[in-house]
Amino acid sequence: MAGNSQRRGRRLTSKAGAPKGTGGKNKDSLAGRGRTLPADERPWHKAYSGTEKLPQRTAWKQDKERRAAAEEGRAPKIGQPGSKDTTWGRGGGRGVPTAAKGRGGKPTGRSGGPRVSPGRKSNPAKDSPELLVGRNPVLESLRAQVPATALYTAQGIDVDDRVKEIVRTAADRGIAILDVSRAELDRMTGGVLHQGVGLQVPPFAYEPFEDLVTAALEQAAPLLVALDGVTDPRNLGAVIRSAAAFGAQGVFVPERRAAGITATAWRTSAGAAARVPVAQVTNLTRSLKACKEAGFVVVGLDADGQTDLYDLEAAVGPLVVVVGSEGRGLSRLVGETCDLTVSIPMVSDVESLNASVAAAVTLAEVARRRAAEA
Repeated sequence: MAGNSQRRGRRLTSKAGAPKGTGGKNKDSLAGRGRTLPADERPWHKAYSGTEKLPQRTAWKQDKERRAAAEEGRAPKIGQPGSKDTTWGRGGGRGVPTAAKGRGGKPTGRSGGPRVSPGRKSNPAKDSPELLVGRNPVLESLRAQVPATALYTAQGIDVDDRVKEIVRTAADRGIAILDVSRAELDRMTGGVLHQGVGLQVPPFAYEPFEDLVTAALEQAAPLLVALDGVTDPRNLGAVIRSAAAFGAQGVFVPERRAAGITATAWRTSAGAAARVPVAQVTNLTRSLKACKEAGFVVVGLDADGQTDLYDLEAAVGPLVVVVGSEGRGLSRLVGETCDLTVSIPMVSDVESLNASVAAAVTLAEVARRRAAEA
């Protein structure tokens, strides 16, 4: 009697596949993403040697490496910006590089910008336009008169009342309306859920800090708001809205590790960002000291503050209200720079208030005191 080895359709190879470790899995996960960029082509690496504009963060890294190398007596391990062509289809007539080709080897149509492998996102420049997406956010931004340069709508989207109002409002304001494919809008938004609409807003024009202080001092009751490490643009927008509501002449924020005026901040401010000057400062502590020299009293909000908000007699004079970050509050140096710290009395066991809520409560009390003194 024949055994299994003699039957028809018997398996001639091992049932188990070839052994594959984690390296093989990681390799498969990178399929279709293009080659991994070398260090000298990565705009965020200190070895970057590309011809594109050097990002501020990369310049800071290279400068830091130069100082460290000088102290240690060695050559700095940095790139040579401008020495390697890193543009799409530009320079030397090279055409579109391999990493810029899509399915079937066809060029993706990109004609400029730093080379980043497909599937990987690059950080946009600070001075580049931003795309606000979603039907409700876009509609609210248009209602709030947020500056915009273009409205993108996906072809074949389901037109509801919101889309009709979005298109009508954009047309009334003279905003360019561009009908693009859904795939193109997906590419522009980096895969974020956009609901078929996207609003392009220009980079925000910040006020010089010195002009902000000078303009405030020209008012009868100078009042400024400073944010210490607030990273949520919605909180920033809400603070700007409160500043406009209660008579503050301006807001200033740090350039690094803090939220800037984005489309989200624009929308949250309900258009107040167009009326309240906002400045970015390199060093918040130094800027607060400059305010003190100009005659302002600098007050920091702190849950353990030494002065009760309702006892703040300095509210009627030139004042700078400093709001701490959402988690850690005021930083050590900023807290030491403040003339006094103020706490908001609360009757419940809640530890602290949201940064924008605390700012609104404080500014409302300052406005109340000033109205009573008038």
